Amino acid sequence: MTTQRTHIMVCGGTGCVSAESLQIVELFKEKLSGVGYADEVAVIKTGCFGFCGQGPIVKIHPDNVFYVKVTLDDVEEIVNEHIIKGRTVGRLLYKEPETQKPLPKHDEMSFYKKQYRIALRNCGLINPEDINEYIAFGGYEALGKAVTEYTPERVIDIVKASGLRGRGGGGFPTGLKWELTRKPVADQKYVICNADEGDPGAFMDRSILEGDPHSVLEAMAIAGYAIGASEGIIYIRAEYPLAIKRLETAIGQAKEYGLLGKQIFGSSFNFDISIKLGAGAFVCGEETALIHSVEGNRGEPTKKPPYPSIEGYNGKPTNVNNVETFANVPPILIKGAEWFSSIGTEKSKGTKVFALAGKVNNVGLVEVPMGTTLREIIYDIGGGIIGGRAFKAVQTGGPSGGVITVADLDTPIDYESLKSIGSMMGSGGMIVMDEDDCMVNIAKFYLEFTQDESCGKCTPCRLGTKRMYEILDRITQGEGTMADIDKLRTLGKSIKDSALCGLGQTAPNPVLSTLEYFYDEYLAHIKEKRCPAGSCKALAKYKVIEEKCIGCTACARVCPVNCISGAPKQKHVIDEAACIACGACFTACKFQAILRP
Repeated sequence: MTTQRTHIMVCGGTGCVSAESLQIVELFKEKLSGVGYADEVAVIKTGCFGFCGQGPIVKIHPDNVFYVKVTLDDVEEIVNEHIIKGRTVGRLLYKEPETQKPLPKHDEMSFYKKQYRIALRNCGLINPEDINEYIAFGGYEALGKAVTEYTPERVIDIVKASGLRGRGGGGFPTGLKWELTRKPVADQKYVICNADEGDPGAFMDRSILEGDPHSVLEAMAIAGYAIGASEGIIYIRAEYPLAIKRLETAIGQAKEYGLLGKQIFGSSFNFDISIKLGAGAFVCGEETALIHSVEGNRGEPTKKPPYPSIEGYNGKPTNVNNVETFANVPPILIKGAEWFSSIGTEKSKGTKVFALAGKVNNVGLVEVPMGTTLREIIYDIGGGIIGGRAFKAVQTGGPSGGVITVADLDTPIDYESLKSIGSMMGSGGMIVMDEDDCMVNIAKFYLEFTQDESCGKCTPCRLGTKRMYEILDRITQGEGTMADIDKLRTLGKSIKDSALCGLGQTAPNPVLSTLEYFYDEYLAHIKEKRCPAGSCKALAKYKVIEEKCIGCTACARVCPVNCISGAPKQKHVIDEAACIACGACFTACKFQAILRP
């Protein structure tokens, strides 16, 4: 029998799959077979490595060499140079943004140095479609321990002592939620996994399900044992086809191995899991709306109480946690509550996964201990702002959160600290903005999203967000008045106080926070009819700086609407009435003679 001396790990997450990573896997197998190395070198399709902006990623074990942005054309060179000759392919190594120093090992990269992976522990490490690999890394050991060694009450006590809080945005103590669902006496109880993440730019849950689906199945079974449920449901958006496929595979494998179904681990505990597809409605992230959707009804929230732990799915006690929350459970039962509670801050234990996106060099999934600062995430892990431009703000919590400015960059990431500066943790979206982003336009973008996603059940959310969006649209068109500022504040506070669910109650946050921290930008739009960032097309007018223009005609040649006049070697002029503010002239001018709005 030939011993496999090398493993080639290829990212199989959605982002990399879209860039032909599955074809890269097959091509590696073909090339290795052609040189007689098929038995010595295993090619493994993994989940997401987290470094999404650098995909497709190929990692070579045991050499610990990390190749980025690999294409089909690179496969033969990796086989010939690295596998056969033992030479690192330097051009495919990651280069640090500031130093441009190539780094072969992922643990040397700034992106990974400050990360601590618990929820993402197996992503990029195992084949998510092979239950044996999950078991080899300790999978289902926690479930076996819970069912054979612990009482349900003991399991709940461990989760409570760990300090784990819901990672879906609310931050409610997980163990307490389990305890509240266990207490009611009922002939049937349910465990629901909320995999309906809907924040723009968020993909944490999707990546966990694609890269480590068994961790969620195992945790749901543990929750079922703890609360006395025999049925679990994963509510996942239909737009996640790869995650759904891998979940279906994982459920089938777990049933085959007797880890789901009847008499799990030879006990009297029975638990099964099914999948329910959602239509991607943002409001269904709220647990009562989610439950109604699972039942086949319109996804609308209802007032609480009664809480789902008392009266949920089919009127029975139901426990709802999101994907990331569940992913933390198995390690807690194996390593203990004290281990988990030693990570993070006093009131926010463990780690948090963020989808770091926007104007940052290192885009991807980041998992850090609670208490890590925003500055560390954006600059140490994220590699700073693209092109060395100035940081302006970061939006946490998606459409429900608020903007955080440079003054609060040293704020530790935890539930209380973010709330104290007018933002929130949310499910983990983190959008970084630079000097070219208009904060009025950003607020308008989020209001358009929440207004469109409103279920329409309550008037404050249905009509209030629409009125706020209309006001913001007027302001970005140069038609706003100072009275609009007062209207936005009044409407925002009213909606927060009177909307039925969390979507409506938090919808005004992006507007209220930008009004607080970027009031001068609102004034510029209203009083000066000017967008300081130059991104509001109706207000963006470019001008030629006469003393710098040499008449090279570069700007006139690229203008798509021919609104720039002037003969060669003579000063040029932009017709502001005809200018569509595309910015082509600004980009083409090599003499800095175009004044950007």
